[in-house]
Order: sequence, then structure tokens, then C-alpha cells
Amino acid sequence: MKPTLLVLAAGMGSRYGGVKQIDSVGLHGECLLDFATYDAMKSGFGKVVFIIRKDIEEAFRERLFDRIAKNFDAEYVFQQHESLLTAQQIQDSQGREKPWGTTHAVLCAEKNIKTPFAVINSDDYYGRKAFEELGKYLSSIDNDCREHAMVGYVLGNTMSHSGSVSRGVCSVKDNMLESIVENLKIYYDEKNQIISEMPDGQKKLLTGKEWVSMNLFGFSPKAFEEFHVYWDNFMAANSKAPKAEALLPVAASDIIAHKEGIIKFFTSPETWFGMTYPDDRQIVKDEIAKKISSGYYPEKLWEK
Repeated sequence: MKPTLLVLAAGMGSRYGGVKQIDSVGLHGECLLDFATYDAMKSGFGKVVFIIRKDIEEAFRERLFDRIAKNFDAEYVFQQHESLLTAQQIQDSQGREKPWGTTHAVLCAEKNIKTPFAVINSDDYYGRKAFEELGKYLSSIDNDCREHAMVGYVLGNTMSHSGSVSRGVCSVKDNMLESIVENLKIYYDEKNQIISEMPDGQKKLLTGKEWVSMNLFGFSPKAFEEFHVYWDNFMAANSKAPKAEALLPVAASDIIAHKEGIIKFFTSPETWFGMTYPDDRQIVKDEIAKKISSGYYPEKLWEK
């Protein structure tokens, strides 16, 4: 059974200032997602499902999807404000502009997931080794398996000098995830130290060697049961909150906390790069060009 790649591509790109998930970074107009999909295909994945916003559908098809769909089994679904909400919750959240978060996005695609699946962000570069590791594991489990997985990265390899980043700091024991704590503002200070700033203003010095989540998870469809529990509890508390988000690392942690399964912890030595800020685009283009020059990727990614 070949696993599915599920791509979170419905973000607003507020810090980037545009629709970064379909911004060109390759030599022939390829987006960062072209390379992630290519790596997944080469690593044994059988299908990709993109989660997008309705308002970017035309541009998404023109600049990314139609090209990928000619070379790989691909489809997309919409994450909309009203998706999964009751009539009362829709009324409570009128005026909200921010999407409901990554757990909500994953639940929007539930009907399209028929196999174990990996989840990735649309604006992060993960590297082929991570897809190979996760693809091999997901191909070995069935749809009712309670042993899920993730790939963690070293914090220092995932930082941006353009501004702060949000990372889930992981606690790991015996190659198993114990917990993820969301750190929503991590940045370099004037001394080039890595600082995590808490919502209450307190600051914590990090070493850069911490394991962090980059939203690269692998689940069997069994995980949807716990995701629904988390989502229902989240909405009961936050239907009127204009900025609260249902975050996938939190829902994944609940699987462990509620003893509904385990999450195996794989690691990647890859250095992250991604499209968080406008200045990041040239960095990404340069890194992709280096990989093409070294033969890691062909100059033209797709045949059609």
C-alpha cells in the first residue's frame, strides 16, 4: 500500500506578503512544492493531496497543480472557514479572517485519505532522506495502526535570519516522541543567541541543538479519531476567538497524552530552508540551484 502525501497549502502568507506556496524558485518556474512532491514520488508515495484556499484555486492550478497532475496522481481539497463548523460556530466566528489552523486543514482532507499518509507544510524544504524514511515506514503499516511517526530536525538547522519562526520543541525518549511544546516566537538576538519568547513576555535561551517539529508527520487514518476529539474541544473553547489556531503538533501530542497511540521519532540531518519572509525567496532559489548543479535534482524536474 503506497502512502499519500498531504500538503498544507492554505496559509495566508502574511509575513511573506503573498501566496508563497506557488511562488517560483526553480530554473523552469517550479515552486518549492514541486520539489517536495518529486522527492515523495521518488520515495514510494503513490498520491499527493493539496489543501488550498478557494480564492487561490485558479493561480494554484496554473502555476503548480496542472503540471504535477500530468506526472503524478494528484488532487486538491479546500480548507474553508465554514468547513466542519456547526451553524452556531459559524455565527460565533463571523468576521474571522485567519484560517482555523493545521489540524482543521488535515480534517478537511479526511475523505480523500485512503492510506497511511505524511503531512508537510507547503513552504518548508524537508529533503529527500526524510521522505524516504517516512515513506518506508508508512508503507509498512495498515490503516488501523496506532503507531504513527514524525521526522524531527535540529533547531539550529531550521532558523531564519530574516525574522522569528514558530517551532514545536520535542521531548524524545528511546526514539519515541513524548511531547511537543509549541514555541511561537524563536529568533536570533543581537548576540546571535537563539531566544524563545513566550506569550507572557518571558524569554528563554535555547542551545540550537533541540529537536523540533517542522510539521513532517506520518499517520495512519486511525489518527483522525483523535484529531476529531481535539478539534471538538478546541472549537468548544475558541469558536469566538479571532486568532486561535488548532495546531497539528498539539493534536499529535494528544494522541500520546491520551494513550491512543505512539509516535515514532525519526531524524533528519538536512538543513532547513523555506519561504517565511520575502528575503527567503532568493535564499531558496540559490539552494535549489546548488542542488540542481550537484545532480541532486534534474535541471527540468518533470518530463511533461
